[in-house]
Amino acid sequence: MRVIFWAGDSTNTCNKANKYPQTGIAQAFDRFTAFDVVIYDHAVNGRSTKSFIDQGRLAIIYDEIREGDFLFIQFGHNDEKKTDLSRYTDPDSDFIDNLGKYVNVARNKGAIPLLITPIERRNFEADGIHMRESTHKAYVEGYYKAAERFRVPLIDLCKASHAFLESIGDEPSKRFFMHIKPGEVFWLPDGLSTDNTHLKYEGAMKFGELLARELVEYGEPYASLIDISVLKDLDMVYEANLHDEGVADEYR
Repeated sequence: MRVIFWAGDSTNTCNKANKYPQTGIAQAFDRFTAFDVVIYDHAVNGRSTKSFIDQGRLAIIYDEIREGDFLFIQFGHNDEKKTDLSRYTDPDSDFIDNLGKYVNVARNKGAIPLLITPIERRNFEADGIHMRESTHKAYVEGYYKAAERFRVPLIDLCKASHAFLESIGDEPSKRFFMHIKPGEVFWLPDGLSTDNTHLKYEGAMKFGELLARELVEYGEPYASLIDISVLKDLDMVYEANLHDEGVADEYR
């Protein structure tokens, strides 16, 4: 059995039923993994590389992770919050240093680390076609610097998600994020139209798919974590544009 430990924030956390339809990528990622892969999702809402460590959550992973396991490290959204000193990190200094601490936890236990940049926020220009410059830019650059300094692989999911969102446009992209109509969800009776960070189940699945494809493209030791047949079946459905009756019959 192969185990993926996941350290991150609300874009990765495993949400309970009372927060449905909010879903983290790590929560949905086992839909793409091989049969012998288990995910231990340690991601928690609102955490940065700093607060995750300060609250002892990285220490818990250190106690649990074993030789041959994987540690996926994905932060950034909350490291950006300059007004909150309990979470903020400078992208050119302590953010990079913190990423190194996660890498060291993995390597000290014989586990395999992976840096993953944060998913892009849904943030379009007025034309509804082009995305604005990423709010994650400095932290993505920090990830690249950390990857070079600590000689650890990097998956740029920010870049991949940015490209995907721009490919579909402003309005269609809302269905992947926590845009909720009034009366649609019991804990948001007035709805929600301003959350361009947190994902619905569809978003967790889509961005999980993007990550799975990036891992396959990167190669070992990460590629074999993914069930390639799942991606091939998705390719077949996409080629049929979801309208081919024969394909629809096959999946009934």
